[in-house]
Amino acid sequence: MKENAIYPVILSGGSGERLWPLSRKSLPKQFLKLCSNHTLIQEVANRVNVLSSSNPLTVICNDDHRFLVTEQLKDIQINNFNLILEPLGRNTAPAITIAALKLIKDNPDALLLILSADQVIQDQLQFIQSIKESIEFAENGQIVIFGIKPSNPNTNYGYIKTGEVLKEGQIFTVEKFVEKPDLAKARTYFESDNYFWNGGIFLFKANTFLEEMTKYNPEIIDICQKSLENSTEDGNSLKVNKEYFEKCPSISIDYALIEKTDKIVCSILDVGWSDIGSWSSLWEISPKDIEGNVTKGDAFIVSSRNNFIQSTSRLIATAGIDDLVIVETDDAILITKRGKENEIKEIVEELKVKKRTEGSIHTKAYRPWGHYEVLDEYDNFKVKRITVNPGGSLSLQMHYHRSEHWIVVKGTAEVTVNDSVQILSENQSTYIPIGAKHRLRNPGKTPLQLIEVQSGSYLEEDDIVRFEDIYGRNEVKN
Repeated sequence: MKENAIYPVILSGGSGERLWPLSRKSLPKQFLKLCSNHTLIQEVANRVNVLSSSNPLTVICNDDHRFLVTEQLKDIQINNFNLILEPLGRNTAPAITIAALKLIKDNPDALLLILSADQVIQDQLQFIQSIKESIEFAENGQIVIFGIKPSNPNTNYGYIKTGEVLKEGQIFTVEKFVEKPDLAKARTYFESDNYFWNGGIFLFKANTFLEEMTKYNPEIIDICQKSLENSTEDGNSLKVNKEYFEKCPSISIDYALIEKTDKIVCSILDVGWSDIGSWSSLWEISPKDIEGNVTKGDAFIVSSRNNFIQSTSRLIATAGIDDLVIVETDDAILITKRGKENEIKEIVEELKVKKRTEGSIHTKAYRPWGHYEVLDEYDNFKVKRITVNPGGSLSLQMHYHRSEHWIVVKGTAEVTVNDSVQILSENQSTYIPIGAKHRLRNPGKTPLQLIEVQSGSYLEEDDIVRFEDIYGRNEVKN
């Protein structure tokens, strides 16, 4: 089998709650520019595109992120890709099973390279070389797991203990898997030569994987097969059937298969790997000043050491502080000790309980037609700045509880209100009463920007009845 038999599969279902307030459900960490001028998912896509540019990239993501993935891949000129849209999260085992069932139809000998969308690899050339050196083992029916050479005694990762040498310095048998250890054990593993982090990167033939899953978890195979058979396709997107998929147990690929199969081998990666699972991990791989501080955005620091400070909209000034994480967005500020990021999840959960939007959505929300930003709001009004991409169109819709006033500030707008269609240019405005069918479209060549003032008794996004939508969002309602 040749290298071009590799089919990269990127898992993009994580929420990244430990990176709140930047990472939120509406825009999780894989879609953020945390380490470079590219987002994390763009970095991964570029990396695997070098390995197999002839075969389509497969991305498994939440249905809500369909257009984010599409936009970000096309932004880096990757157009040969397919999306598998999950109606809800069921962890990695069902997601990978769906991908294997789908790709084996395209190529019975397909080699699947499974990666996460939120991992950083600094040595790209060595990563590619390690993948290539592992192909022969995957071709011969082995499931290759890539063990990461530890850079510190980390307690946040599971470990792989390797056994016999199969390929000098590169491929080993697996003696056992070890759960996340305490610090004392992690130090022992770090000083050893045969313990490696489990980074969740795999290479295997699709038919090998499916045979092993049938042996150890036939229920998942059966449910995923039915989910796939009853899925719907729209262009390059496959929407998994929710009725069947939600019956699938939520289980990781490690527990479902990897720790059970006797076909597993370990390939060693020494490539500067990080999963960017916390602000501390981002601090570790980021350039620092002479005092060990990482600063991004507008920051002014005095007598402060080993801090991670990120500003997005205003100045952050510090004096006499050490080992803190300070992250500012336009609607929230996080201050915590480095190493305590697990407790950030408790903040996010409490925000959800209190129905605070800061826990899950940003003031800037991305849509397939562009984005909007909430500028101000109170009990009975909300002000947004809306940007519509050239050729973009909001759905034909109506609201039961609010009216809207649109003021064009840049570009040209085509506005439909009931049976009336009009063209508005800069400094012109229109009014949409409660219950009116309406649509906004950008017929021009430049982005359209307008200010929307909503007034009414209920102003949330679920007060939308869609009649037509060029992006296929929701069922058409009459």
